[in-house]
Amino acid sequence: MIACHDITFRYPGAETPLFENLDLSIDKPGFHALFGPSGVGKTTLARIISGDIDNFSGQVKAIGERRCLYTYNRERLPGWSSVGRHLEKTTPSGRQGLKDELIHHFGLARLMGMRHSQLSMGQCNRVNLLRYLLQDFGILIMDESLANVDEPTRQAILYKIKSLFPEAGFLYISHNVVEVARFCDQIIVFRGAHQSSQTCRVSGQDHRETRPLDKTALERSMLEIMNAA
Repeated sequence: MIACHDITFRYPGAETPLFENLDLSIDKPGFHALFGPSGVGKTTLARIISGDIDNFSGQVKAIGERRCLYTYNRERLPGWSSVGRHLEKTTPSGRQGLKDELIHHFGLARLMGMRHSQLSMGQCNRVNLLRYLLQDFGILIMDESLANVDEPTRQAILYKIKSLFPEAGFLYISHNVVEVARFCDQIIVFRGAHQSSQTCRVSGQDHRETRPLDKTALERSMLEIMNAA
């Protein structure tokens, strides 16, 4: 669905590049992850892929005409607006039913009359993610988008997204190795430009709510991710 070829990027004033001749590809829909410690470039690459950063060398190619969107933790929402009014204004025509379904499964029904300034960080993140899911996208990059959300709610949301959007691609950025190993198919582990291999690919469990979880396989994926990092 997306291919990055020969990407080199250096922040102004930095002595060394963040990426150097980096190649990376995601070749099928579903949940995939960018994983690694802080500072190795996960968010920067996400912003390069989405078009927010353009001062790099190399190529980024996306297959298809649908947009690549990028949503992140603590993205600003209009503090003066109520949640319900904001979602009404940002929901495309014909997606009211999807909006209502997501509001229910995200546990947001009781917040519709509240202003964004009254919400907790976890509530704001859920509202923000919901409004992106209502748009027309081919790839959605979720950069710590469910931070500050309790684990049961986070898991329910991820299961629902996977069931509702089987043809879309998702790049999931999280420091939660259990979550990444459980829900994602391909995990791209960032190791830094100073390493001979800047990234390493590990297979996750791509777990669905409709099938049992193989805990042994999950532990194996987690171990492989941590060893790669």
